[in-house]
Amino acid sequence: MANADRSSPPAESRPHRTSVEDKVPVTMKMAYGLGTALDMWGHWLYPSVAFAVFNLYLGVSPTLIGWALFLNRLFDAISDPFFGWLSDNTRTRFGRRRPFILVGGVIAGLGLPMLFFFVSPGWSEKQIFAYMLLSSMIYVPLMSSFNMPFQSLGAELTPDYNERTSVQSYKGAIQKIMEIANFSALWFATWAGVKFASVPAEAAAKPNTLLGIQIYTGVLGLTMAVFSVIMFFSLRERYYDYVITAKQEKVRLREAFFETLKCKPFRIQLLFTMAFAMGNSMVGTLGYYATVYVACAGNQESGNKWNFWMGVAGSVGGFIGATMIARIANAVGKRQAAIITCILAYVAYAGTWWLYTPSVEWLQLFASGSIALVCAGFWMLSGSMGADVMDFDELNTGKRREGSFSACSSYTQKLGLSLGALASGIVLEKVIGFDAKLPAQSAETLLGIKVYLAGIPIVGVTAALLLVLQFPLTQAKVAEIRSQLEAKRGKV
Repeated sequence: MANADRSSPPAESRPHRTSVEDKVPVTMKMAYGLGTALDMWGHWLYPSVAFAVFNLYLGVSPTLIGWALFLNRLFDAISDPFFGWLSDNTRTRFGRRRPFILVGGVIAGLGLPMLFFFVSPGWSEKQIFAYMLLSSMIYVPLMSSFNMPFQSLGAELTPDYNERTSVQSYKGAIQKIMEIANFSALWFATWAGVKFASVPAEAAAKPNTLLGIQIYTGVLGLTMAVFSVIMFFSLRERYYDYVITAKQEKVRLREAFFETLKCKPFRIQLLFTMAFAMGNSMVGTLGYYATVYVACAGNQESGNKWNFWMGVAGSVGGFIGATMIARIANAVGKRQAAIITCILAYVAYAGTWWLYTPSVEWLQLFASGSIALVCAGFWMLSGSMGADVMDFDELNTGKRREGSFSACSSYTQKLGLSLGALASGIVLEKVIGFDAKLPAQSAETLLGIKVYLAGIPIVGVTAALLLVLQFPLTQAKVAEIRSQLEAKRGKV
C-alpha cells in the first residue's frame, strides 16, 4: 500500500472529471455571458471614447479627463459594496441576484446615453468637466445595481473547480465579442458625426464625434435592456435553489468590504488583479494615441477605422485566450495557468514597440490581438479563482457572500484601471508633452508614447506575477474545502 501511495501522481496533476450534476448547460453559460455586454458598454465604453470625444473634439485637457475617469471609478467605492451587500441579503421568490439583473440592467441600459446626451460644444472646459462628474455620479450606481449581482452569480452557477473555469471562459469569450462595440464606437461616431451633422461639409473637416456617440450609446442602451430580460429568464441561482443561501443569516453592511479583506487568499487575488489592471489600462489610453499619431501619422479618421479593426483583432485574440488558457488551467491548475499567462503578457506588451509603425499600419492588429489574448485569459482565471476563494470564506464564516467579494474585486479592478487612466492623462500631457491643438506631434512625443505604452504594463505584469506565486488555493486544496463544506451543510 505504501508503494502504491509513492507511485501515485500528485493531486494537482491528476485528471479531474466534472460530474454531470455540476455541469452548467451551454445555453445558460451563453446567457450569463450576455451580461458582459452591459459590463463592457456600461463601464468600459466611456473611458475608451472619453479622450477622443472630450479632448480631441471638445478640447478638454487630458489631465482633467484623467481626473474625471479616476473619480468616476471612485464613485464605485460606495455603490459597488452597497449593491453587493444588498444582493447578498435579498430574499425573493426569484432569488438574490436575478431581480437586480432584470431591473438594474434595464435602467442602466436606458440611462447609458445620459453620459453624453446633454453636453454642448459651446460649454467651457470646466462646465464639461463638471458634467462628466455629475453624469458619472448618477450613472455609476445604476450600473452597480446590475453588475454586482451579475458578477456574484458567476460564482454560484457551479461548485466544481474546472466547471467554474468553463463558465468564466464562456463569459470571457463572449465578452470579447461584445467588446467589438467599444472599438467600433469611434469609427461609428466619426461616420455618424458627418452623416447626421447639420452642416456635413463642415463636419467632414472635424467630425462631430459627440453627436455620433450620442446616437451610438442610444442603440447600445436598448440592446443592454433586452439582454437583461433574456438573462433574467435564462439563469438560475443554484445555491439559492438548494436553500443554502435562502435561509442563511443576513450579511452585515461592514462585511461587504472590511470583513472580506480579512481573507488572505482574497487579499492576494485583489492585489494581483489591481496590479495587472493598472498596467493594462495604459494600453487602452496610450494605445489609441499610438494608433492615431504613431501608426497613422495624426490622421484621426484613419486611426478610428484602424481602431475598429483592432477591436475585431482583439475579439479574435480574446476568444482564443479565454478558451486556450481555460484548457491550460484544466490541465495544470489555475495558479500555474496564471503564471503562464503573465509570461505571455511580457511578450505581448514588449511587442508593441515594433508593432505600432507607420510603415506597416496593419501590424498593430497583432498588438491588439495578443494583448487581448493575455487579458482575456487573466480575467477569466481571476474570476474562477475568486469562486474558489468564496468557498474558502464559507468554510471559515459559514456564509455565502458572493456579492461582498464581487464588489471588492470589481472595485479593485476598476480602481486599478482608473489609476492607470489618470496616470495616462498626466503622462500624456505633462511627461510626454502631447498637445491636441498642434497640427503634428514632435518626434520626442511619439517616442514617449511608445516607451510608456510598452514599459508601464510590463511593470504591472511583474507585480501581478509575484503575487500570483503566493496564491495558496491549489486544485487539491479546493477539493478538500469542498468536501468539508458538503459534510457541514450538504451538497449543492
